[in-house]
Amino acid sequence: MSAREVMEKKMFVDGQWVDADSGAITDILDPYDASVAARVPHAGREEARRAIGAARRAFDQGPWPHMAASERAAVVRRIGDLVVRDREELARLETLDTGKTVEESRWDMDDVSGIFHYFAGLADKDGGEVIESPMPDTSSVVVREPVGVCGQISPWNYPLLQASWKLAPALAAGCTVIMKPSEITPLTTIKITELCEEAGVPAGVVNTVLGAGSQVGAELSESEDVDLISFTGGIDTGKRIIRAASTNVKKMALELGGKNPNIVFDDADFELALDHALNGVFFHAGQICSAGARLMVQDAIHDEFVDALEARIRNIRLGCGFDDKTEMGPVISAEHLAKVEEYVDVAQKEGARLRCGGARPTDPELQKGWFYLPTLFDRCENDMRIVQEEVFGPVISVERFHTEEEAVQRANATVYGLSAGFWTRDPDRIHRVSRALRFGTVWVNDFNVYFVQAPWGGYKQSGLGRELGRMGLEEYTEVKHIYQNHANKPLHWFGK
Repeated sequence: MSAREVMEKKMFVDGQWVDADSGAITDILDPYDASVAARVPHAGREEARRAIGAARRAFDQGPWPHMAASERAAVVRRIGDLVVRDREELARLETLDTGKTVEESRWDMDDVSGIFHYFAGLADKDGGEVIESPMPDTSSVVVREPVGVCGQISPWNYPLLQASWKLAPALAAGCTVIMKPSEITPLTTIKITELCEEAGVPAGVVNTVLGAGSQVGAELSESEDVDLISFTGGIDTGKRIIRAASTNVKKMALELGGKNPNIVFDDADFELALDHALNGVFFHAGQICSAGARLMVQDAIHDEFVDALEARIRNIRLGCGFDDKTEMGPVISAEHLAKVEEYVDVAQKEGARLRCGGARPTDPELQKGWFYLPTLFDRCENDMRIVQEEVFGPVISVERFHTEEEAVQRANATVYGLSAGFWTRDPDRIHRVSRALRFGTVWVNDFNVYFVQAPWGGYKQSGLGRELGRMGLEEYTEVKHIYQNHANKPLHWFGK
């Protein structure tokens, strides 16, 4: 597949591939060179309402929620098998959409297939819980049932991976869904919709609507026919979704990002911590919600560590995601590039010292797209915007700290609470710090590790609920208590 090919795609509503009512389209641009990779429909509220109606009928009147869980599991497992079959096509589509290296996209596809296989395996494992009733001749059981119609809004940085975190458990639970990918990265979501159709998902169970969040996303959030809204993205949009969804008190699952500290104590394995400090930030040009862009280094090794970090950063190779020699691709768009540039400017005005990067590359080939040099700041302080806010780009800030207590206090001094990591050889410190850090995931002597079996989500303003693991399936269920009296007798209380 060449980036010069222009694909024409449709969206999927009630089992039919359709265009937008208005005929409007969106050009999907390759971040590497800003060329048009595809054209897709650009829908609005009316198309979203039709998709919601289709999902509502499929849930209320269709077979999907009432299938044996093992039958649903077979379909979900088949989707995972199809992802394995089409791994290379999906990876190349993801790189066209996002600009990341195709090897990173392949890793994503391996995770995606594993997610469908995992939730297929969980689908028929929970038959309910028997509760010992305190009354004689009665029975009591707690069951989980599908929550219903689910609106699922996915981000642009990991389009299919994040969509799969939502889609696979929803289908396994028996829900129906309306997926809304980012309007700038829809290609793999369209492809997974094709695979759902091929796998035998009934019409109306999976719908994919392409359009702006202000229209399609708003309709999903506001509609009384949507029982749950799941959103991964920026904190400001998340707060708007909370306000919209609160009008009908629908369930919400929100992952709103983070500003994630990566703490290097002076007894750490120096080379290992250094390598992972780079891995924690520069994969996918730093456009990762769990990026360790806030590096904290203890006094005794600070200067040596930052010097070594700068040397490695200067050697990072930028280029096309389809080139095997490329280590880092572009950022997602011209608008996002401007945001990164603004943060770099603010950081310097606030007193951070620029060690390297801080500009676009001079190579004419790289200036066609949205590249930004890997950037390092030191002499950063806790109250700087570069430390407190998500830059979401290839920018790392370094803070010096003196004591363990100071490191923990500074790390926790954030509105976010998604993830954190630290490096030490001291087993007692591992015990203390892992419990003191107020984040949904804490890595010890590693960084940016996730797997489908473990829950993912954050404290504080990083969001609500959890994805992945058994908890990720439970998000798509409601709990029902069923009580039965097997030998009831009249009380003769009233009107004797």
